[in-house]
Amino acid sequence: MSAPTRNRTTYAAASKLLLRTSLLDGLRDLLRVKDWAQVTMSDVAKHAGVSRQTVYNEFSSRNGLAQAYALRLVEQFTTEIEAALESMPGDVEGALTAGFAGFFSSAGQDPMIASLLSGEAKPDLLKLITTDSAPLIESASARLDVSLRESWIRMPAHASGRIARMITRLAISYVSMPPEADFDVAADLAAVMTPAIIAARG
Repeated sequence: MSAPTRNRTTYAAASKLLLRTSLLDGLRDLLRVKDWAQVTMSDVAKHAGVSRQTVYNEFSSRNGLAQAYALRLVEQFTTEIEAALESMPGDVEGALTAGFAGFFSSAGQDPMIASLLSGEAKPDLLKLITTDSAPLIESASARLDVSLRESWIRMPAHASGRIARMITRLAISYVSMPPEADFDVAADLAAVMTPAIIAARG
């Protein structure tokens, strides 16, 4: 008797994920040598070896491409938090500190963020993490919400969503203005959020 296929990834879904990953990886490579203002959809297509129409089909527009890239970057934050929670059971403040620090480090080395913070102003990128940041906040906080409920923290559902959104907003707010070198901002944010998490656990 064959195994159930309900949870298997279909070929079409796997192919789509591979395409999207390749295009976003290609954009990252391009941003290491070109400013965002100079990168075109044709550049991304050529780098990935696909047609420009394929890139448009996947992201709809240049802004859609930037948003998808930003979403993947913010996903790194939840990955950092999840890894820290797993490696530091019982240590809320330590896990948050490690999670924030890991995200700030990776964001600080990301070429899209470097492009945002250098050269001419890029209002399209800035809007993605400020006035148009709702998709980023929703995506990251939804995943973090699950982690807060299902990890050893065992936060009740009525509080986990609220705490997840607060943590996510704090992390994203530092993308456009990186932490000062003279302060351990990751530790400071963790110190502020830890009492709220402990209180919410009941």
